[in-house]
Amino acid sequence: MELHNLKIAVIGLGYVGLPLAVEFGKQYPTIGYDVKEDRVKELLAGHDSTKECTDEELAQAELLAYTSQLADISQCNFYIVTVPTPITEEKTPDFTPLKKASQALASVVSKGDIVVFESTVYPGATEEICIPIIEKLSGLVFNQDFFAGYSPERINPGDKVNRLPTIVKITSGSTPETAEFVDNVYRQIITAGTHKASSMKVAEAAKVIENTQRDLNIAIINEFSKIFNKLKIDTEEVLKAAGTKWNFLPFKPGLVGGHCISVDPYYLTFKAQEVGYRPEVILVAGRRINDGMGEYVATQLVKALSRRKIHIDEARVLVMGITFKGDCPDVRNTKIVDIIKELKDFNMSVDVYDSWANSAEVKDEYGIELITHLSPSTYDAIVLAVDHSEMKLMGEDELRALGKPQHVLYDVKHVLEIGESDLRL
Repeated sequence: MELHNLKIAVIGLGYVGLPLAVEFGKQYPTIGYDVKEDRVKELLAGHDSTKECTDEELAQAELLAYTSQLADISQCNFYIVTVPTPITEEKTPDFTPLKKASQALASVVSKGDIVVFESTVYPGATEEICIPIIEKLSGLVFNQDFFAGYSPERINPGDKVNRLPTIVKITSGSTPETAEFVDNVYRQIITAGTHKASSMKVAEAAKVIENTQRDLNIAIINEFSKIFNKLKIDTEEVLKAAGTKWNFLPFKPGLVGGHCISVDPYYLTFKAQEVGYRPEVILVAGRRINDGMGEYVATQLVKALSRRKIHIDEARVLVMGITFKGDCPDVRNTKIVDIIKELKDFNMSVDVYDSWANSAEVKDEYGIELITHLSPSTYDAIVLAVDHSEMKLMGEDELRALGKPQHVLYDVKHVLEIGESDLRL
């Protein structure tokens, strides 16, 4: 296969797949495929509801088409899979989306084609789970009739600075020749350059530890925050002071949600335990602390209300924000729901406001009805759960105006300046 003969198909048009399809669609015939017809319709209309790509960026991809019909991608020869890899309620890998994508690929892949996976998995999963499905259903022989690659995604939803072309891309292939070709393909759109790994397993392992390391770093900051709270020291002030040292890492406390950091560690720990090793630091120190932060935040708020003689039973609380991070509409695996659940368990009345989130998606995923208007002088507590820019612009006075004369303002995400809230994480 030669670069000038490339016909690219991107499977999955979410936060990862769409930016990829757009960049390739500026240079090569590219088809973005997604099983969600509504998603395809909005993209055909020139709009991206995830806000990862602007209308102007979509228009620039003149060689990009969209479809929800599998047959439309059958003439492609370079397939990129970007479907999500979630976890089950038991915190084990859920390969359902990846298996379905592999089954779909088996019906369109032809001799000489290359299939590249970008979804986060444990080391070895691509060759253990995906490739056998394609082989069995297509009748093609791996590394003889078709070839594979792995190039982990590094998309940071909502980040308008670190975009796909400006982030170094790890690449790999199932044969040395395939690895070189895959690397060359990605070099066409990645201005920051690529790093060709020695094997697909190495590339898979590199991806899964990136977010596991970040998870652990946030966990220790969260633990620091709990300690400093008991010592009545402001965590942000401590972090600013410690940050004056050149090698101190600038992490902040908070709830760890989203599709990566709170999920990826379970892929690595699952595989580790499968081969006879039980991780201690990752599961006990990292995941347990971070998974428990929603309960911690709710408990801290209850204590603060109690100190002010505000009745806990049926207290009205406003939670500002439900997306997993600021200035981003993504609500996947958001840990804000843990705070909401805990507050409701205390028999509090909880309203949730977030202009970034899709209300229908929140209702469908979590059973939570978002409010659309903010009422002044209404709440016993206001929780700034996400650091959206609009909250920063509102400022202390406008936020406090939403509360009753006696209320608690809890700044979980350090939206306000030190001293402007009653409680901080």
